[in-house]
Amino acid sequence: MIARLVGALCLMAVCVVIHAGGVSAALRMLRRRQNGVRGFWRDTWLFILVAGWMVLLHLSEVCAWAMLYLWKQGMPDLPTSLYFSAITYTTTGYGDLVLKADWRIVSGVESLTGILMCGWSTAFFLAIVSRLQRDGAESRA
Repeated sequence: MIARLVGALCLMAVCVVIHAGGVSAALRMLRRRQNGVRGFWRDTWLFILVAGWMVLLHLSEVCAWAMLYLWKQGMPDLPTSLYFSAITYTTTGYGDLVLKADWRIVSGVESLTGILMCGWSTAFFLAIVSRLQRDGAESRA
């Protein structure tokens, strides 16, 4: 059980690296676009791009967990591993698939990781909205 917990924590660290790299890339893109014409549609398009990017980051993290389940034979095949990982990462947890008892700590770590990464994405999105509102108020003043 300790070995599986250590492995799960290592995969959690991989997810943090994926997310940090993705958020950093998004920040660089946002800084390059900072000095442009502003408006409803341009800002809306920016939100769509950021939301899509965040979803891709989360999907890559779900895939990393699914690969672990597949590699260690926690799930029988790739589609099942992806499905189980997605419902675990998002804490949906339908309960139609379960891991063996000695693997359950791993899925718990995945759920906690998903909560943290989704919270990070939400905070990042909110920071963008706040920045756009502040910049809009400053330009009107």
